[in-house]
Amino acid sequence: MTWGRQNSEEEGHEQMDYAVDQGINFFDTAELYPIPPKKELYALTEEFIGSWFKKNGNRDKIILATKVAGRADFTKFIRTTGFSKESIISAVEGSLKRLQTDYIDLYQLHWPERKTNFFGQRGYNAGDVDLWEDNIHQVLETLRDLIDEGKIRHVGLSNETPWGTMRFLEESKVHKNLPRMVSIQNPYSLLNRTFEIGLSEISVREKIGLLPYSPLGFGVLSGKYLGEVQPRKARITLFPNYTRYSGDTATKATQAYFDLAKEHEMSLAQMALAFVNTRPFVTSNIIGATTLDQLKENIDSIKVELSDEVLEGIEAIHNAIPNPAP
Repeated sequence: MTWGRQNSEEEGHEQMDYAVDQGINFFDTAELYPIPPKKELYALTEEFIGSWFKKNGNRDKIILATKVAGRADFTKFIRTTGFSKESIISAVEGSLKRLQTDYIDLYQLHWPERKTNFFGQRGYNAGDVDLWEDNIHQVLETLRDLIDEGKIRHVGLSNETPWGTMRFLEESKVHKNLPRMVSIQNPYSLLNRTFEIGLSEISVREKIGLLPYSPLGFGVLSGKYLGEVQPRKARITLFPNYTRYSGDTATKATQAYFDLAKEHEMSLAQMALAFVNTRPFVTSNIIGATTLDQLKENIDSIKVELSDEVLEGIEAIHNAIPNPAP
């Protein structure tokens, strides 16, 4: 999601080349990317992936996921019609063209249309409930038709709540001709384990796997922002409004996790990613990197095994400072 903002097309291709050489076969993107979203840069990340497919001819080696942007103030330059039939069809056609492919393996709804908790929102305003017209049946019908046409193969959710997830699953359970959501992409990291409250049980019992995003919390869990001098060209340095994972309480927790990793002679980034990899509800840990060196470190985290002592240390910190960055 940084390609087109913080990374050039050449750098994106280099990262994908390296990832595939290491055995990575799942790429996740979105029409919204790169972030922060900007009209002039709309969907450049998809374009970079598409040009890589064209150059290498290896589309069949990749499980490709992308997302349709929902209705939101910050995406009015994309569309204002939410998940209407016309919007979803238009979004899929656009992604297929940019990605230079004739099918998408996993197509996801980037965030709910209704007003609810996502993107770090605390609290819930029940007064908004009656303002939203439930169109989940229509959304699933549109996705079914796109599956029947061969343009997408599977469907998933993102930034969803327990209620929303069960609502989609129930609709496809009652109406057998509608597609079933197979995955949910929500934030999950040492700084945000809210998925464990409600959604983890749904994930395991209903077999809808988590694709955790921001497992390093915008890079905060690398520890690079703990010093007084902020790293040049890093995401939060460039975009200081992205404060979801860098508040005072989150910084305190990050320092504690950093100290724990140091005590056990491992990097904080690898400890944080290895922890996510141990969760039984995780299907694929969506790592991200700006530089190739960061990507190498992140991929190597799959080789890290956390001892019982480290896991106990993580739980002690979590109990003292639970979910500082929801």
